[in-house]
Amino acid sequence: MTILERYIDLHQRSAALYRRAEGVFPDGVTHDVRRQGPFPLYVERAAGSHKTDVDGNELIDFVMGHGALLLGHQHPHVVEAVAAQAQRGTHLGASTDLEIRWGELVQQLVPSAEKVRFTSSGTEATMLAVRLARAATGREKVIRLREHFHGWNDSVTGQPTAESTLPVSSGLPRGFLEASIVLPANDVDALDRTVREEGAQVAAMLIEATGAHWGTIPIEQSYVEKARALTREHGIVLILDEVITGFRVAPGGAQEAYGIIPDLTTMAKILGGGLPGGAVAGRADILDQIAGARGGARVSHPGTYNANPLSASAGIACLSLCADGTHQARAASAAAAIARGMNAAFREESLTGAVYGHASMLHIALGLAEQPPDGYSWGFHALPASPAPVPGEAWQALRRGMLNEGVDLMAFGLMVSSAHTADDAEQTVEALRRTLRAMKAEGLAF
Repeated sequence: MTILERYIDLHQRSAALYRRAEGVFPDGVTHDVRRQGPFPLYVERAAGSHKTDVDGNELIDFVMGHGALLLGHQHPHVVEAVAAQAQRGTHLGASTDLEIRWGELVQQLVPSAEKVRFTSSGTEATMLAVRLARAATGREKVIRLREHFHGWNDSVTGQPTAESTLPVSSGLPRGFLEASIVLPANDVDALDRTVREEGAQVAAMLIEATGAHWGTIPIEQSYVEKARALTREHGIVLILDEVITGFRVAPGGAQEAYGIIPDLTTMAKILGGGLPGGAVAGRADILDQIAGARGGARVSHPGTYNANPLSASAGIACLSLCADGTHQARAASAAAAIARGMNAAFREESLTGAVYGHASMLHIALGLAEQPPDGYSWGFHALPASPAPVPGEAWQALRRGMLNEGVDLMAFGLMVSSAHTADDAEQTVEALRRTLRAMKAEGLAF
């Protein structure tokens, strides 16, 4: 039985649900990254580091709520807090003490957080941050880095380059594309030249804290430090996107770990403890543009679910547990063990591939002949070389094969939680070995 045939055989109820979903949703899914051929996985329940799909298959979960669940599924303190608040009300349509406590925790943990404003998602946080930067500077252009992802709002979606102005999504007004300057990451000369030539028109620069796609394409710390210096010199608002890295790389995020303090920080995911929630934090003078007491022009920011009490209760419980760094260290230790074991599996199976990452975020590179000297790579400069092109069939076989062996990857990476155990690590490494052998048997070596 091939990898694909086994996947279909193991997931027949998922296939049936997908057939229903195709009549309801575009592509049959509700999130772009859940699209998967021949059909996506449907999950019924989860606890700790595991989840169970609708066909009864138990999986070690490395999606972890798309990175939102540093504590794992159903952490008892979070569940208790949400259940208690649900009894008091799910939406009170008023200010609550919960939002103050939640905001104060953000201030305590995040070095740049002089003031905080909650949103309902990371995309909304970035939308608000860009608007605040434009209002503060009176400028319109935004510098972004190639492949860096900041949500799906119009200001940060297009990827115009010198060669092409084709966006990654249709439906974008040309004005937003014309207001975007997209530069190659780690190219200090290009950044220096751009801010000197166009800095008077640039409101903000956005950077994913550890590199594009949560560090899949790592960024150099020296580049981020130079960006901080240049944006300060030219009056450009530096926005550090910590939607994924916030509270994960360290209690105060990547900015704490690397000592780089932005003007604004966008957050979501772990911030809400597994429930919807986002925030912009940063300089008080920039955030206070929202304040109604300013009179005259101000930045308007309504939002029905801003600081929703259920999200606030989950966020307080989660951030309180994350504050001392214990959970981050536990997740990072589990990630290191998994990465070392997976790298050994690639070597033992004589296949070109490697696992690398930051903190508890791991990435798989197929077609990478050179592994880090110690069998693992950590932090900046994490990718030792550029991988060779690998056919899409191999990537799909890897994803399906790991599901067949009881492991759900985050696309082609792993979000590791503090709930993952040594046994989970061993089983994950063995699942990779079996998957690689199955791929070789089908002629999908690389």
